[in-house]
Amino acid sequence: MKNLLLASVGLFALSVGSAAAADMPRRAAMPVKAPAYVSQMYNWSGAYIGINGGGAFSGSNSSSGGLIGGTLGYNLQSGPLVWGIEGDLDWTRIRGSSAINETSNRWLSTVRGRLGYAMGATGSVMPYITGGVAFGDINNAVGAASSRTSKTGYALGGGIEAALTGPWTAKVEYLYVDLGNGPTVGAVTSDFHTNIVRAGLNYRF
Repeated sequence: MKNLLLASVGLFALSVGSAAAADMPRRAAMPVKAPAYVSQMYNWSGAYIGINGGGAFSGSNSSSGGLIGGTLGYNLQSGPLVWGIEGDLDWTRIRGSSAINETSNRWLSTVRGRLGYAMGATGSVMPYITGGVAFGDINNAVGAASSRTSKTGYALGGGIEAALTGPWTAKVEYLYVDLGNGPTVGAVTSDFHTNIVRAGLNYRF
């Protein structure tokens, strides 16, 4: 009899505890916060190869003409600062004349340093300044006589380059190129300096 009473009391206590637990409110599940989206910054570091083309104007002897060629360069980046070296070799058809002579240039090459600043939400737009050494030929023609020589000078300028898609970038730049004095024919001297505006398309490795 005693054992039956203890068993009944235990069963009653278990029933009451289960009912109380069922009546307790359930804790609401904590909301899961979506991960924040972080845009990937564009990386300008590395080598690149490209093509360029444009025009030259208002140089020595009111010279003007076109140019087209290839580009090779390498960049290093630290934060938003981008610096590197770039070289190019262009075929040109730049001519100018005065009352006594004609000056022309048929090839032009530069080796320049570049310093840029990566801008925009992802750093994919880079204005830059540039300067370095220029090489080219100068032909001086006076009547039927002419003389051609290769010269070394300098190039200064700036531009802006922007990422397109994948490894491709595009640029527009201005250069002032001065090759100094060319050959003298008779008593007539010549010089070559010109303003260049050109566009380029680069492939980054």
